Amino acid sequence: MSIKTPSKELLKEWEEEDKEFREIRKKYADWNYINKQPPHIRAALIYFIEKGDRYVAAKIAGLTVEEFDEIRRKANIPVVI
Repeated sequence: MSIKTPSKELLKEWEEEDKEFREIRKKYADWNYINKQPPHIRAALIYFIEKGDRYVAAKIAGLTVEEFDEIRRKANIPVVI
């Protein structure tokens, strides 16, 4: 069984969606709150804004996903699907 490579059009569409989702997260984020966090939490929140990956962001913060989500909500960063 072979895995098909996505078409250039589909890759471009995914890149555009990622960009749109990143902009939404940036727009709604409470940057004042984010900038007051300890460096590892701030880095995790910024990573989440850029990539949208709660699992990696939680690892960066040294928290469980549930604990990270509490902080993410306080920072007003939406999960965009």
